[in-house]
Amino acid sequence: MKYEQLGATLYVPACRDDLLQVVNGRRFHGVRSLILCTEDAVCESDLDQALANIEALLPILCDVKIPVFVRVRNHQVLKRVLAFNSVHHLAGVVLPKFDTSNASAYLDTLTGCPTLLIMPTLETKAVFSSLAMDRLRDLLLDHPMHKQILALRIGGNDLMALLGIRRHPQMTIYETLLGPVISRLVTTFRPFGFPLTAPVCDSYSSLDVLEREVEQDLVNGLYSKTAIHPNQVVKIQSLYAVSDGDLEIAQRLLLPGQKAVFGHHGVMHELETHLTWAESVVHRSKLFGTRNQMDRRHISQQHVAQSELQTLLKESG
Repeated sequence: MKYEQLGATLYVPACRDDLLQVVNGRRFHGVRSLILCTEDAVCESDLDQALANIEALLPILCDVKIPVFVRVRNHQVLKRVLAFNSVHHLAGVVLPKFDTSNASAYLDTLTGCPTLLIMPTLETKAVFSSLAMDRLRDLLLDHPMHKQILALRIGGNDLMALLGIRRHPQMTIYETLLGPVISRLVTTFRPFGFPLTAPVCDSYSSLDVLEREVEQDLVNGLYSKTAIHPNQVVKIQSLYAVSDGDLEIAQRLLLPGQKAVFGHHGVMHELETHLTWAESVVHRSKLFGTRNQMDRRHISQQHVAQSELQTLLKESG
């Protein structure tokens, strides 16, 4: 599995009474991946119920079409989850507050679980130290479990809390102090094979802010994003569709026998340096389509809605 397949990953408190309906897709449509949370979204008093819900769900996950992850609360909760009989039906686990103080303990505990993908979350004070992040990256590279790391998640709200601030609802995260931090995390981990996912935009009532933020996510090479509200999912994934122009160039770069350097529309394209980008564009186009396709789909949906409205008006007349 490639991490781009996650799309907009919806976080769901595992203590919800309708968790079965959520996982079966009968609550939220268009979701490509789910994280069942036992950490910040769950009160301590509800933890046992959350874990009981997860254990009850595990046997049916083999029939669920999207990957489902569990965000454990801590190392002890990870051990409890791994003890469940059908834990192998999970796609993987999300490890909170991940840094050098607990990384080895988490990864050692997961040794022997070859089917589980791992998504550590960077959300402690160590994130603000370049040296600490370098040490964490080196620790991951040296650990035999590092190949099971699907992506590193950026815990935006926890990092904000450490700074004692909260962003204005009309601001993207890149307009706050975390903008440079995100860029540094990308340059620290991405060249060494660790992709990152974008933090949540907690202003779910303003899709304009979300759109501006996702566009900046893409500039930073973040092709998956945490979603906390189903309204965000379709919007995020529509923005993951690639432009027709980018797809054309990407396909040309991947042609057998392509020249090392060529120009197109006044821009230089270099096979050696743009190959990874081209592969990513083509992969995303297969997952999310192109922007023109998304626009046509939106127009089609509007047309269907108008036709249904006209039919209702005629029937009521």
